[in-house]
Amino acid sequence: MKTDKPVIAIKNLHRRYGKLDAVNGLNLTVQPGRCYGFFGRNGAGKTTTIKCLLNLLRPTYGTLRVFGLDPQRDEVGVKSRLAYVPDMVAFYPWMTVSDALEYLASFRDRWNRDIERDLLDRFRLDPKQKTSTLSKGQRTQLALIGAICPEPELLVLDEPTSGLDPIIRREFIETVIGAYQSSDPEHRTVFASTHLISEFEGLIDEFTIIDGGRELLTMEADAARDRFRKINVRFLQPPESLALAGALDVRKNGREIEILANGNSEQLMETLRAMKPEDLRCASLSLEEIFVASGKLKPAFP
Repeated sequence: MKTDKPVIAIKNLHRRYGKLDAVNGLNLTVQPGRCYGFFGRNGAGKTTTIKCLLNLLRPTYGTLRVFGLDPQRDEVGVKSRLAYVPDMVAFYPWMTVSDALEYLASFRDRWNRDIERDLLDRFRLDPKQKTSTLSKGQRTQLALIGAICPEPELLVLDEPTSGLDPIIRREFIETVIGAYQSSDPEHRTVFASTHLISEFEGLIDEFTIIDGGRELLTMEADAARDRFRKINVRFLQPPESLALAGALDVRKNGREIEILANGNSEQLMETLRAMKPEDLRCASLSLEEIFVASGKLKPAFP
């Protein structure tokens, strides 16, 4: 039965390094069974936030709860129910691939050997190969296998596909993460920090964009696609002036104009129709396009 208790709850989180606020008053809630995207540029505070969730860093102040538990006071209770893949992974160099997986499995109450065999085969990893000889991409693959096999309630991914080639990357995102959630959709939650937003497009249910350690935008993915739209218009003659109040961005290229709309696409379309354009089209932005456009929202989020 699905619980109403959030898997992750962050309230007014601050993490300061000297005079620098890496995370500055962040609020975030992740419900069970969601694939939650955590987006931001390099240095936005994503990894710092994740490390605070895992008790790898102590918050300057603010509260964090994972499964309703305090990660500082009940670290084992929290970590026994999740798996974490950082952007940089390392293994004991004297271990083979098989040794490394056995070592990881020894800390778990549950370990799915069928998934282990399937992923080793899919990633073409030799169980007898020493981890010291693995490429960066192969080490990432091994870490992902180690995270998926215990079938945790929460999968925390910080740039999970860094170093993977495009074919393996897409297969992992679409097949492996998709299968992880679909096997128990009400209890399997993914919290993914990534720059490869387009490759997570079909999986993300909800997302938060942060900038400078602050929340810039939090929305359901479908609601965001409905709200943020791109209007392309072409005129027979370039208009001398174009007053489009409320447009998020306007780009002109001769007779063609691209307008980004933030919840007011219908009004903008009506204004443009009155100008009798040669062509007029409107489409939803992808999550990656929304992320790129989110910089225009900064004045609305001081």
